[in-house]
Amino acid sequence: MSQLTLNLVEGSVTFGFSPEAAQDLKAALMKLVEGLKLTASTAAPGSKATPQKPIEYRHTGDVFLEIFCNPNIWASPFAAKVLVTVRDERIRLSTEAELSRVIEDVNQYLEANS
Repeated sequence: MSQLTLNLVEGSVTFGFSPEAAQDLKAALMKLVEGLKLTASTAAPGSKATPQKPIEYRHTGDVFLEIFCNPNIWASPFAAKVLVTVRDERIRLSTEAELSRVIEDVNQYLEANS
């Protein structure tokens, strides 16, 4: 199984991840970006945007990976951060990562493993 590296706000984490799971993650991230763009484009000054559902991606493989983001609190996809949780039976890591960086990491992984 190939290794996916996610660059975090400080540091990085690497774990076994399949190309199929990476495709699923990419699709979830693209759905999040679309929600963020919709929220940003409909938010006129003084008005309320239609609330978007938070995204919660989960994958269980060599490790459990969860990526969570509430698109209603970010002004744009470029400003957005996601909460990343990686855990197995021995360790749990929960931290923030920039959405744009996670997308870039997944795309690089898919290019290298397709």
